[in-house]
Parts: sequence; C-alpha cells; structure tokens
Amino acid sequence: GQHLITAIADQMFGFKTTSWELGRQRSVIELDTPSVTAEQIEALERSVNEKIRERVPVRVRELAADDPEIETVRSRGLPDDHAGPVRVVDIEGIDSNMCCGTHVSNLSDLQVIKLLGTEKGKKNKTNLVFLAGNRVLKSIEQSHSTEKALTSLLKNGPGEHVEAVKRLQSSVKLLQKNNLNLLRDIAVLIARDFKSKPVQSQLFVLHRKEGDSEFMNIIANEIGTEETLLFLTVGDENEAGLFLLAGPVEAVENLGPRVAELLEGRGAGKRGRFQGKATKMSRRGEVQALLQEFVSPRCPEA
Repeated sequence: GQHLITAIADQMFGFKTTSWELGRQRSVIELDTPSVTAEQIEALERSVNEKIRERVPVRVRELAADDPEIETVRSRGLPDDHAGPVRVVDIEGIDSNMCCGTHVSNLSDLQVIKLLGTEKGKKNKTNLVFLAGNRVLKSIEQSHSTEKALTSLLKNGPGEHVEAVKRLQSSVKLLQKNNLNLLRDIAVLIARDFKSKPVQSQLFVLHRKEGDSEFMNIIANEIGTEETLLFLTVGDENEAGLFLLAGPVEAVENLGPRVAELLEGRGAGKRGRFQGKATKMSRRGEVQALLQEFVSPRCPEA
C-alpha cells in the first residue's frame, strides 16, 4: 500500500516520499511538500483504488549489485556494507522499488486504500495518513458503532449529529456563564454576611465543592484581608482542589508554604495572598487548627 501511494503521489503531483511509518493502527507517509489539498487527496485516493481494481500484478526479482538496471529502480541507496543480490519489487507499469519486506502478488489483495487526511509534518513536510485492507473495514465498523451510540444519545439521525452537538455546546456555554454569575453573587453574599456580624472573627474558613479561584478571590476582596485571615477551598472534600490563604502580608508569607505542605499541594503568593492546588483536601481540618493556633494569641480575651 505504501509503495503504491508513494508512486502515484509522485507521478500525479511530484510529491516525493521522504519517510514512512507503518503503524499498528494506521500508517503515515511523509511527503516532501508543505501542503496537500483536499482535492489532491481525493484524486490520489481515487487513482490508487483504480489500480487495485485493475488487479495490477506485483512481482519480486533479484538483481546483481552491479546490474545497470538498478539505476532505474527507486531507492534510498544501498548500505555501504551491502553484499549479494538486490531485491526489487515491481508494481507492473507503476513502480520499481528496492525493498526487503513482504508484498502481495497482486494489487487486488490490498482490497482498498483509504486516505484519512494529512497532518503537519516536519519543516515544509506533510504527513499523509492512510489505512489499507482489513484496517479500512475495522475503521468503518468502529465508526458505525460510534454513529449508533451517538444516534441513541442525541435522539436523531447521523446527518443531524453535528448540529445536535453544536446546540449542546451552546447550551453548556450558557449554563457555564449563568453558573459563574451565580457563584459570583454567592461569593458577595457570603462576604456581606460575614461583615454584617457584630463581632468579626480574625479567622474565616470556608469550603465549597462548586467554585473556582475567582470565587475565592471575590470573597477575599469583599471581606478585606487587612485584619482577617481567610482560608478558602473549593473542590471535592476528600480529593484534589484549590485553596486560597489571604490576610495580613506577614502572616500569609509565614503560613502559606506550611498550608500547601499540609494539603500536599503547591502554591505561590504575593501581597497577602497565597493560592495553589491541593491533592489532600481531607487535611483541611489540620490547616484550620494551624491557623486557629496562629490567630488565638491575637484574639481579645472574653
């Protein structure tokens, strides 16, 4: 399959093959061209499959290393230490190529070739991705299974899948926007509730499963951190999440790294805020005890 595509790509468009990879799931041919158009891919695929349907014979022959005919054979050259005859694979009327691999005796044995498209290759190169033979059938089977699953989930026909997914994406974006606005409102209300109390604690601790960094920073901004030490967390209570320690600059500089260590996380901070990611949210209680001990001497006696 690779020999056939390489030969036809060169004949039709002058695209030289510079390398290839015959993978377990798909195969790739690196072409010496910065781009290949969709029309060229379509024409190339049509041409290689025409050759398969024409049942073009493939034969293997061996030539002496000094045979003049070797000069007409496509190759990357023989190794310096080569000894013995040279194996040549001929696709009748299409290609003659040095190769030591296993080959079909007739192009019809390939069954079919499907070009899946291109990917950006090395500098000024294009990778052409293809399937051949039974891999094409397996790919169709997988695609059909995916199509059936989407039909069941989206409750419409295959021709409407793309539009259905676009509508879902739009709905999700709207819900995310509304959710963000609600979280902002909740953050402001939480802060106002704290500030409305006659006697404000020097330590404010809050965990909320739904939330993000902005949610925590809004609370910190609304409450103010000149006098109050805040420890805020969002995410799953017993797994990973985000944390924010905010308060007087000196206190945060002192406590921030210790909080990150207790939560088995990482963080950074400046100007009275230390925030980061935690892997052990279940240790929030230990952090709260540390912070409570820190502020206790500062609390006025009852």
